[in-house]
Amino acid sequence: MPVRARFLAFARTATKRLLRVFREESANVAIMFGLSAPVLLGGAGIALEAGNWYYTRREMQNAADAAAIAASSNGTSSYATEAQAVTANYGFVNGSNSVTVTPLNNQPCPDGTTTCYTVTITKSVPLYLAQVLGYNGNTTVGGHKGVSLQTSATATQGSQQVQLCLLALGTTSTDIISNGAPNANLAGCNIMADSSSTCNGHNLGANYGIAHGSDNGCGINQVSNAPIVPDPYAYLASQIPAMGNHCGTTPTYPQEDKHGGGLPSSNMWSSSTLNLANSTVMCGDQQLQNDVTINDTNGPAVLVIENGQLDLNGHTLSTASGSSVTLIFSGDGTSGYTHYPTGGGTLATSAPTSGTWKGMALYQDPSITDGVSFTYAGNTPEWDMNGIVYLPNANVTFSGAVNKNATSACFMLVVNDLTINGTGDIISQNLANCNNYGFNLPNGTVPGRGRLVL
Repeated sequence: MPVRARFLAFARTATKRLLRVFREESANVAIMFGLSAPVLLGGAGIALEAGNWYYTRREMQNAADAAAIAASSNGTSSYATEAQAVTANYGFVNGSNSVTVTPLNNQPCPDGTTTCYTVTITKSVPLYLAQVLGYNGNTTVGGHKGVSLQTSATATQGSQQVQLCLLALGTTSTDIISNGAPNANLAGCNIMADSSSTCNGHNLGANYGIAHGSDNGCGINQVSNAPIVPDPYAYLASQIPAMGNHCGTTPTYPQEDKHGGGLPSSNMWSSSTLNLANSTVMCGDQQLQNDVTINDTNGPAVLVIENGQLDLNGHTLSTASGSSVTLIFSGDGTSGYTHYPTGGGTLATSAPTSGTWKGMALYQDPSITDGVSFTYAGNTPEWDMNGIVYLPNANVTFSGAVNKNATSACFMLVVNDLTINGTGDIISQNLANCNNYGFNLPNGTVPGRGRLVL
């Protein structure tokens, strides 16, 4: 039987017995009743009021439990507001009807850490019949004696993993920056900075903006102090095909002569079709002379450019239907070379969906630190790639639309740091597409549902 129902049943029984006593005409009984009435009334009052306190405390505890879970699940600066909104739904409104709701973060946890959230509810209720026995309570309510009831609950923040479509690996500064980017649209995407991030004027539209340091305005949901995401693809460097003698026993790496000399014909792609069987190594700068389509003739292809750039020269490099390629920029570590796509045009390649380089569309050797950073203004080139672009040491600036072709099914970017200026734009993402292609994307950690610990 519910507590309140038991109280009512007890009250009815006590009342009936008292009435029978009053109707008793025996003088002895009347005298005995007169002597015992205060005790009986006080006892009945204590029982009724204690039962009511118990019922109220149970309701308060339920509210505190739910509020602590809500606060820890929120995990942001608005945790207290959310906790108090939850207790209000249970009828305990902070500052009303002698109720105080106090949510606190950074509280001690049973494991010794101080990352828990505690919600304490205090409510003062007036005394009635209990005063007959001399109990005066421990507070006042509206100028009358009362009793203060209190409950509390402690919860720890849960966590969940979300896939990333942008990861900045730099750890020493602010590594994701946007400066007034009203057109930037990373809807369906989650972004992560292994240091801090700052978005001025626009949150980029990402579902989650996550930072190991402080996330300042990036993402619809902003998460700071998240665990660092280690470089997820550095291990692939050991799988870059060896240079061997492809570039000669005394290697030479032809470079574009900006003064009229030009490249040798071997470095100028004049055919409209490039057939690649497994791994191909090319030396120095490469330049398209027209649109070129890559066919992989023996499964997923790997094209390595040693100490050189890929100058699209205003043309389109694409993969044929059913074909795939991983473009790798590597070298011997000597300075003075360019290790990325240049020359406008369009990169419309698809990454392999199986094999060692599964999911990787473009890969900069992590051992290369010079000639890896660039600024793209407008579509120069347009990135219409399906897959992951890995530029671990590159400081990248986008000014204008980048990768806005709607045919891109999945695009993930790893950089050292990224700046998006003005109307810089990146295609909106549907991470389910990446999963459909079997691409292995890194995960960031965001708050999950809290759980009670006390």
